Amino acid sequence: MIHSLLEGISMGFLLSALIGPVFFTLIQSSLAHGFRYAAVLALGIFASDSMYVAVTYFGVKFLADATYFELALGYVGGLILIGFGISSLLKKEVSRPNSGGLELPRVRKKSAFLKGFSINGINPFVLLFWISIASIVHLKDSFGASDVWLYYSGVLGTVLCIDLLKAFVAKQLSHLVTPRMMQWLNKAVGLVMIGFGIRMLLYTYLR
Repeated sequence: MIHSLLEGISMGFLLSALIGPVFFTLIQSSLAHGFRYAAVLALGIFASDSMYVAVTYFGVKFLADATYFELALGYVGGLILIGFGISSLLKKEVSRPNSGGLELPRVRKKSAFLKGFSINGINPFVLLFWISIASIVHLKDSFGASDVWLYYSGVLGTVLCIDLLKAFVAKQLSHLVTPRMMQWLNKAVGLVMIGFGIRMLLYTYLR
């Protein structure tokens, strides 16, 4: 059981390191509106991820008895992760938050939750990522119900905690958030994702 939790935490770290619309929205919101606003936004992101967890996990479980679905799931999930990794490696330019000097419009804090939920929810890459996670979980024969719960708790809990940490330190570290630093982070995350994808393909092939 501890092993499944640790695997979930490691995947949560990987998801948290992805640089995309949600990353910049969180940083910009913290810089422009403060930590409390960004924290509510992070809760919206968490709710959106939780919805995707339910949809992808039960969707995969529903289709699990289809012929050859398990093999297809493993290969498709692995290729999705590798695709994410290659995309991160090939991304050439990453602008730092507020680099254009544009200020975010004034909005109420109660709208932050909806903003986080919608920005994360409308991103098709988020859905693809959770499909690949559901594929990993389904292919693990050793996972019981408690292992699945701990795995997803590890992923979601880690993402939420790191999002809150990002919001808290955004202003203190804003001078360090340079395009060059984020470009190197993208490359590192890309390599790790490719590694996870290859591992999943091998696991599926050797089943």
